[in-house]
Amino acid sequence: MRQTRHDPAASVEADERVRLFCALRLPDDVLDAVVAWQHRVLTDGRIVPRGNLHLTAAFLGHRPVAELPAVVEALRTAAASARPLRLVVERYRETRSVGMLVCSDGEGAGAAFAADLQARLAAAGVYEPEGRRWLPHLTVLRFRERPRLHPPLPELPPFAPSDAAAYLSRLRPGGAQYEVLESARLGG
Repeated sequence: MRQTRHDPAASVEADERVRLFCALRLPDDVLDAVVAWQHRVLTDGRIVPRGNLHLTAAFLGHRPVAELPAVVEALRTAAASARPLRLVVERYRETRSVGMLVCSDGEGAGAAFAADLQARLAAAGVYEPEGRRWLPHLTVLRFRERPRLHPPLPELPPFAPSDAAAYLSRLRPGGAQYEVLESARLGG
């Protein structure tokens, strides 16, 4: 279990706005399998690096750094009350700019966690709900021109996220760089 606590004051100014999101993190064995699959079958575009693989639960966008405590508290509380969840890779899908592995959330525990987290963030005034159902997916490829790939799926048994985390996202010329600000164990 990776428990992470990071002092955001060490990396941003007090009045700065930061780009934030909350996500489910994947266990190392799942990350290993996905990375091996990416390098074996994804032939076009820019592969999402191992450190950026996650399942977004809530994208907050640019927020004042002063809101971080409210974000972290919402994450901790939602994670503590999360039911055990199991995800299964169901299909590969492309949008206009990304390729993703879409997962099924059979018993709905992932969707329940995401809804709880989003409601807590909205109640704290730090999140605007998107108005669409949560889609459990793992972005694995980015591109400028859609490659229209039809890769075989990675051979993964059903898996459980390792934990949930609040992330700082820094946009760089080579792609986004993500930093875990704090993680929380699912289920308390």
